[in-house]
Amino acid sequence: MCTSRATTALLVSLLVSSAISVLVSAQGSTSSPWQTLSGNPPLVIAKGGFSGIFPDSSSAAYSLALITSVPDVVSWCDVQLTKDGAGICAPSVKLDNSTDISNIFKDQSSTYSVNGVDTQGWFSIDFTLNDLANVVLTQGIYSRTNKFDGNLFPILTVQDMVSQVKPPALWLNIQHDMFFTQHNLSMRSFVIATSKSVIINYISSPEVDFLRSIARRVSPTTKLIFRFMGQDALEPSINQTYGSLLKNLTFVKTFASGILVPKVYIWPVDGSNYLQAYTSLVSDAHKAGLTVFASDFVNDVPLSYNYSFDPVAETLSYVDNGAFSVDGVITDFPITSSAAIRCFAHPSKNGSVQAKPLVISFNGASGDYPGCTDLAYSKAIQDGADIIDCPVQMSKDGIPFCLSSANLIDSSNVATTQFRNLMTTAPEIQSGTGIFSFSLNWSDIQTLIPAIASPYSQFKIFRNPANKNAGKFLSLSEFLVLVKNSSVSGVLIGIENAAYLAEKQSLSVTEAVLAALSKAGFSNQTEKVMIKSTNSSVLMKIKENANYKLVYEVDENIRDANNDTVLDIKKFADSVVVMKNSVFPANQFFLTGITDVVTKLRAFKLPVYVQTFSNEFVSQAWDFFSDATVEVNSFVVGSDVDGVITDFPKTSASYKRNKCLGSAAPPYMSPVQPGSLMQVITTPMLPPAQAPYPVLIESDVDEPPLPAVKTALAPASIAGSTAPVPTQPKSGQPKLPASIFLSSLVMLLPTLFLL
Repeated sequence: MCTSRATTALLVSLLVSSAISVLVSAQGSTSSPWQTLSGNPPLVIAKGGFSGIFPDSSSAAYSLALITSVPDVVSWCDVQLTKDGAGICAPSVKLDNSTDISNIFKDQSSTYSVNGVDTQGWFSIDFTLNDLANVVLTQGIYSRTNKFDGNLFPILTVQDMVSQVKPPALWLNIQHDMFFTQHNLSMRSFVIATSKSVIINYISSPEVDFLRSIARRVSPTTKLIFRFMGQDALEPSINQTYGSLLKNLTFVKTFASGILVPKVYIWPVDGSNYLQAYTSLVSDAHKAGLTVFASDFVNDVPLSYNYSFDPVAETLSYVDNGAFSVDGVITDFPITSSAAIRCFAHPSKNGSVQAKPLVISFNGASGDYPGCTDLAYSKAIQDGADIIDCPVQMSKDGIPFCLSSANLIDSSNVATTQFRNLMTTAPEIQSGTGIFSFSLNWSDIQTLIPAIASPYSQFKIFRNPANKNAGKFLSLSEFLVLVKNSSVSGVLIGIENAAYLAEKQSLSVTEAVLAALSKAGFSNQTEKVMIKSTNSSVLMKIKENANYKLVYEVDENIRDANNDTVLDIKKFADSVVVMKNSVFPANQFFLTGITDVVTKLRAFKLPVYVQTFSNEFVSQAWDFFSDATVEVNSFVVGSDVDGVITDFPKTSASYKRNKCLGSAAPPYMSPVQPGSLMQVITTPMLPPAQAPYPVLIESDVDEPPLPAVKTALAPASIAGSTAPVPTQPKSGQPKLPASIFLSSLVMLLPTLFLL
């Protein structure tokens, strides 16, 4: 128990900021048309606390849920009974997947029938509360970090949880009453006795007879909720399928005030993980006078593709769809549901849109369609991107077009076509072989089939497979026409490999870009055109010939930039793009602090844009709670960046319209404090220390002018050539690595959220 109190105290001292003491609801207008049974906003029920980060049912999980959620967040406890009848909070009647019990009692596993299925494991009924004193909670979901297992979080009784955490509301889930009864333990007696000393707001169970047995023995203010399992599963006490009980809600109303269903009961998905039409379940239950709670909301499992990996969008589909709203959601990530319900639901049609961040697409909406296709760009425009990007590549016949890479293999089916014999090497551009755009004429490239990028396929996470080959590639001229006829505020043109194209392929990409802009009528709209490059020589060349906004991209992680270096950048650039880790460095997906990069660049009046923001949870540090909105908010509010470059522009554009932005932002819309989660990890579990990122120095950005275009083509490299070729940067000129390193500064930050 001392360990529990000490750990919780440490957690609170590190994670709670003074701003969180003002737990105000950001509901917006009181006339918001909530379609819940009561007309009130849906409840947020934290399953085992904030179990998406800390071990389920641990004091840390419950505490984090309270300080990152709506003020009336409900704490969920799965109740299990010990051999001596104590009620503990643990996610399963089997303890071995959520504790270290198998290490403590190595040879004491058992096999029992649970709802008719023989199940082997370490069961709570085989151990007294005293036996479990040295058993600690662990992270039972292997896709989540186990770094907090070293905190030795003890198993909590229901009374311990209430007295230590003091939750605003308590939900007890009784999953296996019949199982405990078969082993001479009475869950009914435990619940009735506990209700006399603890206020229980909700009790759920999938067993009809259990809810009937306690209906008149608990407080009238305690809501009894019937929990539906799989539709074909048998309810054990009356031997009917849950699917058949779903058709008899008037019967359910005789012993319960509400129902709890898996979310797919409401929004089914097909075998390919796309949404089907919603069912009438919510409206049917409301007509019967039953509240409806939906379960299984998690951020770190691939969502239906319709949500573009955005958990806020998923929650909104259950609470703000114009047809119905559930009365509450059970979630492992209560910060997400809190923000969705209180900040994003029912946006005002006439509400103001925050100016920052500037939302810049990354190859269009490349999270939803193959990058740089007409569909990706149309989706980005539809989703509200401010700036649409086109990374320019050159065809053999000198046509500039939009594509993420000069290597066509990265984004098309070229390797399976007649052009596969054009495989070559271009070490100035990339290591290894490729089929490059400058080897094919534009008419040839137009015959290729686009391929969607899935940058996290190693995690078995793929983007929108139904449209993985949809759309067509656009020339730069076609792209400019598309954008000119849209409502976006500008374009971002990317130029790379200019020196190589000039020297080796006799192509001037800078001249091609300027000519296309002029032909499309952008010569007199210089404020609407941004040109980005990692090469200062390219930007200097553009500056000599046009008055467009120039953006310098720093394509390595840095922790700072020398003043003289920034002054050099200002000679050829109006703004800077940096990597996410250059703002919030991370070690094994834990933020370690915040750098001075943004502060330094903005002090010299250089706007800072950060890349690349994706929605897939594996792209984010643990500190961002597997929520792309938390990440964007932390960069915008926490580090004051001016813009975000994203392959899911809808998420960032929606963020700018939420109702909770401003100086009085609630805790669920406050930026995370980088480094605070790292401070909760015990020393033996810490990841190995990393060397600090380098400081950007003048030699990193200084380059000679672009070479003139050569009239004769240099011999192309051929696949399999063994001749050594020195690797050079994209400009074709060698860059020296940064030579100045600062000592690492350990940032001990007192709170999870910035004031």
